[in-house]
Amino acid sequence: MTISRIACISSGTERADSALARLSERYDFVPVEKAQAIVVLGGDGTMLHTMHVHLRLGVPIYGMNRGTVGFLMNSYSEDNLLERINAAEAHSLHPLEMYTETVDGKIFSALAFNEVALNRQFQQSAHIRVSVNGRVRLKKLVCDGIMVSTPAGSTAYNLSAHGPIIPLGSNVLALTPVSPFRPRRWSGALLPHTATVQFDILEPEIRPVGVSADSFEARNVIRVTVQEKHNPCAMLLFDPGHSLEERIFNEQFSS
Repeated sequence: MTISRIACISSGTERADSALARLSERYDFVPVEKAQAIVVLGGDGTMLHTMHVHLRLGVPIYGMNRGTVGFLMNSYSEDNLLERINAAEAHSLHPLEMYTETVDGKIFSALAFNEVALNRQFQQSAHIRVSVNGRVRLKKLVCDGIMVSTPAGSTAYNLSAHGPIIPLGSNVLALTPVSPFRPRRWSGALLPHTATVQFDILEPEIRPVGVSADSFEARNVIRVTVQEKHNPCAMLLFDPGHSLEERIFNEQFSS
C-alpha cells in the first residue's frame, strides 16, 4: 500500500514547531485520525508519547529528529518526505504490560515500550522478592531498584544500570538490578519474552518503592507484575540502512 495521507505532530519546541511550519507549506497534512502514517518532529520522548497516545490507531510512525539524542528518529529533511516514508523499513515494537497494586489497595495498569522500573523512594534500600513464571527466583533482593527492559529500551536506563544491550528479534527481555547489594554477585538475567515477572515489595511501609512504566508512575507499591503484550504493537519507520535493529546492534560496539 502506498502511503499518501500523512499527519504531522510537533513536540512543541521552537525547533520542532518551526520545522512543522515549513513542512506544512510543502505537504498537505491530514488529521491524525485520517492518516495512513504519522510524522513526529522532536526527540525520543515525543516519539514514545506518540506511540502511547496513538497506539490504537495501528498506523506506522516516522520520526524526524528535532530533539537531542533521537535514537528512535530519522535525520531531518524537508525534501521527498512521502518518498522516504514509502521506502522506509518497518519495525514492530511490542510493549510490556504492567499491573501494580499500592499499599492503599489501588490497582493500576500501564504499557511500557522501554522498561518497567522499580526504585526505592527514600534513603532505605528496597527489599524485593523476584518471581518468574510463578517461581520465586530471589527471596530477597536488596537494591536501589530493578527493571524489566525490552530490546528497544535496552540502550536506555537498562544500559546505564549496566544491563545488556538486546538485539531486536532476540525474543528476550532484560531483568536488571539497580545498585544491588544482596545477593552481591547477582547482576541480572535474560528472560524469554513470554515470561511473567512478579515483584513483591517486602516491608513496604518502611522501605517504600515506586514504579514507572515509561512516563507512567505509581508510588508506594506492594506488588508489580510485568509481561509482554503482543497486541496492539507500535510500528516505527526508519530510512533504509538506518534501521532501529542496526542502531541497537551498533551500540554493542560503541566506545
